[in-house]
Amino acid sequence: MAIIVKLDSPVEEWAVVELQGDLESRDNENFHEQFIGDLHYTKKEKPVLIIGHHILHGNVVPMDKPFAVIERKSESDDDHDREDAVSCDVQKKVEYYVKAVVKKKLLFSDRPKPIIANVPKTV
Repeated sequence: MAIIVKLDSPVEEWAVVELQGDLESRDNENFHEQFIGDLHYTKKEKPVLIIGHHILHGNVVPMDKPFAVIERKSESDDDHDREDAVSCDVQKKVEYYVKAVVKKKLLFSDRPKPIIANVPKTV
């Protein structure tokens, strides 16, 4: 079986966000397609992550070994409704497209700090 790998042009560069500890929700739901927080960068290109009422300061770290994010495409994905594609003996053409390359990670290793509003005291 031949595996075909094609490059989507242009290939994007992504980063992995690495957090220390657990990220939990009050509703005990998974975080698939959920808003987690805001990611910003300082003037010195340091990442800052704001989740709820907490702030995390991080560093950009190069990956030891870069890896590719790929997407699998096969003939049956496009022609899954065709009646003549019922036979299991037919070899399907499978291609892999490189969507992005991950070369760095955003490492947030410190504990989150609470964001406290500056409220003036009244006497």
